[in-house]
Amino acid sequence: MTKRVFYLLGVLVVLGMLLAACGSTGQSNQPQAVKTVVVTVQAPAKGGESPSGFGETLKTVKDRGYLICGVNAQLPGFGYVDDQGNYKGFDVDFCHAVAAAIFGDPSKVEFRPLTAKERFTALQTGEIDVLIRNTTWTLTRDTELGANFAPTTFYDGQGIMVRKDSGITKLEDLEGAKICVATGTTTELNLADQMAAHNIDYTPVVFETADQVFGAYEEGRCDAVTTDKSGLVSRRVTLKNPDDHVILDITLSKEPLGPVVRQGDDQWFDIIKWVVFATFTGEEMGINSKNVDQIKASTNNPNVKKFLGLEGEMGQKLGLSDDWAYNIIKMVGNYAEIYDRNLGPGTPFNLPRGLNASWKDGGLLYAPPIR
Repeated sequence: MTKRVFYLLGVLVVLGMLLAACGSTGQSNQPQAVKTVVVTVQAPAKGGESPSGFGETLKTVKDRGYLICGVNAQLPGFGYVDDQGNYKGFDVDFCHAVAAAIFGDPSKVEFRPLTAKERFTALQTGEIDVLIRNTTWTLTRDTELGANFAPTTFYDGQGIMVRKDSGITKLEDLEGAKICVATGTTTELNLADQMAAHNIDYTPVVFETADQVFGAYEEGRCDAVTTDKSGLVSRRVTLKNPDDHVILDITLSKEPLGPVVRQGDDQWFDIIKWVVFATFTGEEMGINSKNVDQIKASTNNPNVKKFLGLEGEMGQKLGLSDDWAYNIIKMVGNYAEIYDRNLGPGTPFNLPRGLNASWKDGGLLYAPPIR
């Protein structure tokens, strides 16, 4: 690493003392001995140089031949294993999108099922390349875990589900209640904060996995269960009698969910960010898996050309092929397709887009320009 040593500070101190001595009455005109202050400054990287760690993750993934993606295996709609043993869900599709961008093949993914407690350790130790597992972006997670959060893919909020015949309609009705919650989550902390803020006594009944949490709730070991509202909607349909349970009209927190990577490799961070942005951009431009080939063959729009790899060499700037975004849209779909396939009207969940709509439709999804 190039180092530059400057003695200017020491010289300025000496000159300052000389001037002070000359302008002072009753003081010696002789300068006092001054120790030279040596300041070491690290020069910025020269053009073409990259910081340590840059590009290592992509190289590792390419050399291995597949992506390792940390996911949930117990949350229908977001991350779960179907009857044929295949991983499915909204988060799982973003793993496929990353693989499509890198390899031009969305199937080149190994899924690593992780509990909430395990997920950050798996990321920190390099067991996984990226974590895409309904994980909330918070300040402490951003600063203390050696993690970087990519753009939010799902804006959520924490809710509470109870039995319809319980008579519980508001937070205060949970005084003295037992509430099932997953340990090692923001859910557990948010619940404690809200109950303390409202002066409500309760007993948290904590478990490590979602199956354990909702199993205990269904067995009657808890009066209520709490997690992200999307998770409540997802798990409610798996209960024996879904109609016997109601999600209260209460939101305990903000829960921005999205992919997470390790700090230290900005190229990999950029790739994951722009994979997410590509799904937003596809929807913004009206480009989906069904019409992308037609648009690619006929467009004169410079922005569309850059997006689909026809000009600008945008993929190379990420260390990918220039058709990286085309592959995402063609092989996995734009954001609307991913959402509708897993959570939309044709699914058991039928979750309204709400905040998860494109900015063009009044939502929060907004992609920076690809240029």
